[in-house]
Amino acid sequence: MSIIGVGIDVAEIDRFRASLQRTPGLAERLFVDGELFLPSGERRGVASLAARFAAKEALAKALGAPPGLHWTDAEVYVEDSGRPRLRVQGTVAARAAQLGVTSWHVSLSHDAGVASAVVVAEG
Repeated sequence: MSIIGVGIDVAEIDRFRASLQRTPGLAERLFVDGELFLPSGERRGVASLAARFAAKEALAKALGAPPGLHWTDAEVYVEDSGRPRLRVQGTVAARAAQLGVTSWHVSLSHDAGVASAVVVAEG
């Protein structure tokens, strides 16, 4: 295996919150239901959403930031163990296949008003 790409991104949580409030429907354009809602059905907190957005930005960077990727073609989910993972389809999966990506590594964090993510594409 070799590293095909690495991406990192940060999102200021208050700024992200303001964007969601200012732009109706933005959350639904960025995230799938599994990202927006906890298993209990409760809406996920803004810090968690900001970290997921940072992961999607980092993912795009790891793929070379090509035009035409759809935000909802990448889903950040958490395994029962607590480990964050990526599920890709459509435009994101096509670009990953083109580059030979066979696995992903993702790390999320949010603290002191900032959410961050690192994504490593491996093939």
